[in-house]
Amino acid sequence: MKSNISKNSWRARLHQIIYEADTREGKIFDLIIIIAILFSILLVMLESVKELDAKYHNFFNISEWVITVLFTIEYIVRIISVKKPKSYIFSFYGIIDFLSTIPKYLSLFIGGAHALVALRALRLLRIFRILKLVRFVGATNNLGKALIASRFKIFVFISAVLIICVIIGTIMYLIEGDPSGFTSIPRSIYWAIVTLTTVGYGDIAPNTALGQLLASLVMILGYGIIAIPTGIVGAEMAKEMGQNVDVNTHACPNCSEGKHKDNASFCFKCGEKLDF
Repeated sequence: MKSNISKNSWRARLHQIIYEADTREGKIFDLIIIIAILFSILLVMLESVKELDAKYHNFFNISEWVITVLFTIEYIVRIISVKKPKSYIFSFYGIIDFLSTIPKYLSLFIGGAHALVALRALRLLRIFRILKLVRFVGATNNLGKALIASRFKIFVFISAVLIICVIIGTIMYLIEGDPSGFTSIPRSIYWAIVTLTTVGYGDIAPNTALGQLLASLVMILGYGIIAIPTGIVGAEMAKEMGQNVDVNTHACPNCSEGKHKDNASFCFKCGEKLDF
């Protein structure tokens, strides 16, 4: 009985360090993982530069193995520190953790000159580690909820913008025509989209006074249109932040779900009794 108690307390302590950012140990753990993620992403970028890879290949390889082992330990510890490992393994973060760790191991089993292309693809999969950062940025939950809540408004907005681009492109095609590069309505719509979004590649441009006047109006309209989706999502984010003021970072020891309210006694996802 004593061994069971010590085992449970050990797992609970481990869970507290890994899944909860309120403790000193949890903050240190999160900081170490964030630094490792950023360093690994930097390695992937530098390794893609042929001159640097040729000169520091061994350093890149050893560093990558060190980081891979670190993330492997983290992945295993996250699994054993929850009562239901499947809830973590098949969660969004669990899948991302797996995808960001496995490529280096797969490279050991894929050899031969014919596999060089596959190896390059496996190396690129390591960029998934940047998604591991999502776990440590609390505002991403509010942003995700805000985007979901405003999806219909954004859809209506994008539909309206597309309609405007079709109308403007058609008018510009009638005004300018082939001499100015507006050889078809689809090409004119492409110009309208580029201009309305204030990108302005400059590969097509109106030459007539009327066309330039219309282009000027489209450019000014573009600045106003950019602000609309920002306001839609911003309003939803403000609403989400207002609703989550009493939410903490404690995670459920059973399913690892976080963001419970301060006075919560049970997990809102699996119903497990909370120990905080």
